[in-house]
Amino acid sequence: MYVERASRLPGAVVWSRTIEDPAGPVHPVLPDGCMDLLWNEGRLLVAGPDTRAYVPGTAPAHWAGIRFFPGTAPTFLGVPAHELRDRRVDLADLWPAATVRRLGARISTASNPETALEEAALERAADVSPPDPLLRHLVAALDTGRTVAATADELGLGARQLHRRSLTAFGYGPKTLARVLRLQRALALARAGVPFAQTAARSGYADQAHLARDVKELAGMPLGELLGRSG
Repeated sequence: MYVERASRLPGAVVWSRTIEDPAGPVHPVLPDGCMDLLWNEGRLLVAGPDTRAYVPGTAPAHWAGIRFFPGTAPTFLGVPAHELRDRRVDLADLWPAATVRRLGARISTASNPETALEEAALERAADVSPPDPLLRHLVAALDTGRTVAATADELGLGARQLHRRSLTAFGYGPKTLARVLRLQRALALARAGVPFAQTAARSGYADQAHLARDVKELAGMPLGELLGRSG
C-alpha cells in the first residue's frame, strides 16, 4: 500500500509504503527528476536521481519518505546530485554518523515515522540556504515542452553554464531532464485513458513510435505493460 500527501516543506511530498505480501505486484520507480530521503526499519537512505527504472525489493517492510521537487535536494543534502545519480546510499555516507544515528533513533521511536521524518527535514531546511529559484523556472519551462536552447536564453545562461548547473541540481544535463519530464507528462495522460497516439502528440513526442521507444528505454518495459503494473 502506497500513500502520499503534500509536505509542509515547499514543493516536497511525504509518502509511505507498506509491503505485506512479497508475492504482490512490483511497481517500478520511474525517473521523475526527484530525489528522496528514505527511512526503513531504522535505516536512513537517500535515493538519487534516476535515469532508468528502479525495481524496489518486495520483502515485508514499512517505508517512509520525503520526495523533493526536482533540483531542491542537493542544497538540503549538501551533495551534488550527479554524485548520487542512479544510486541508493546510506545517509551516513553523506552526513556525520552521529547525526544520522540520532535522527534515525528519533524517527524509529516516533508514533508516526512519516511525520517525524518531515519534521526533521523542516529543521534541516531552516539551517541551509534555500534552493536557487532559477531551478524551479528551469523545470517549469522544460515541463511545458520548451526546448533547452530557448529555456537557456530565457534564463540568460549559456549552454555550458546551464549544463553544469543542471548536473549539480538534477544529476544530469537539461536534455535528460526534459526527457524525464516529458515521460511523466505522457504517463499522466496515458493513465487518464488518453489514446497512445494522442498522448504522444500532446506530450511532445514526434509520434507514437517515438513515445514507445522512450518509455521502453526509461521504464524498461512497453507502455501497455507499465500501465498494467501501475494500475
